[in-house]
Amino acid sequence: MTERAPSPQAELAAFLRAKRARLQPEDVGLPRGPRRRTPGLRRQEVAQLAAVSVEWYVRLEQGRVGTPGSAVLDALAEALRLTPDEHRHLHLIARRETPVRPSTRPPHALVRDSLRQLLDGIPLFPAYLTDHRLDVLAHNPAARALFGPGFGTGPTDNTARMLFLDPATRATQLDWPRVARETVGHLRTAAAHHPDDPRLTALLTELRSHSHEFTLWWDDHTVLDRATGTKRVRHPEAGDLRLHYDILTTGPHRLFTLTPADPATDRALRHLVTTHTAALTATHPTTTVRPITAA
Repeated sequence: MTERAPSPQAELAAFLRAKRARLQPEDVGLPRGPRRRTPGLRRQEVAQLAAVSVEWYVRLEQGRVGTPGSAVLDALAEALRLTPDEHRHLHLIARRETPVRPSTRPPHALVRDSLRQLLDGIPLFPAYLTDHRLDVLAHNPAARALFGPGFGTGPTDNTARMLFLDPATRATQLDWPRVARETVGHLRTAAAHHPDDPRLTALLTELRSHSHEFTLWWDDHTVLDRATGTKRVRHPEAGDLRLHYDILTTGPHRLFTLTPADPATDRALRHLVTTHTAALTATHPTTTVRPITAA
């Protein structure tokens, strides 16, 4: 009998487990901590380093996740300290393609510990960090409660891609045309500042190829560097929310914060966040989730 080849998901899962097992916490700047019984990094440590949720990464190592996004694979390559050859192999087995840039993200894309602490210190209001491409680099649990458990991974690893290419996200945005057009304006400004960025170019090509609205607004040369505003979001649990958003620039990163614009939203958002935080704590009582990698 001929031995059956492993599925792509199983091959990816085995690769990730092998690369995780070869690393020690001190290799990636993490404390060893007590009661470490198995060699290598723990799954929650890889999730923390790669800016993904623990639940999603556990499913990924179990072969129960679809095709991860390129940005997520790049973040995993950084977290696992993959060599350039290993990085290319990761993309090949996960997506059957080589990365746009075979090297890992540049140092300025890394999120400082102080910024991670800032996100963790905003427990009740959704907050997240992006780069100029609007790739999600870090977010707090409140952002995950608002945008969903997979926020920052897969099709939601970039907020522009979320808005234009994810129907579920579009349906929640009650002010979609305005917010989406603002996003086009931001990317137009980013393209002017970073004309030689291949990952930004690839994102723009993807959006133009799959979104008529993006192409229309891109071709009319919408330019905008937004900093604040208000939008309405329809959440499946919390209902309709009216939120202020503020965008602060810190070095190469942009900090997005979402705060209630009225008392009803304040009550609904607080209930949503505290409920999800309690559920996460019950599932992982000893884990502090500080994911890193929406409009």
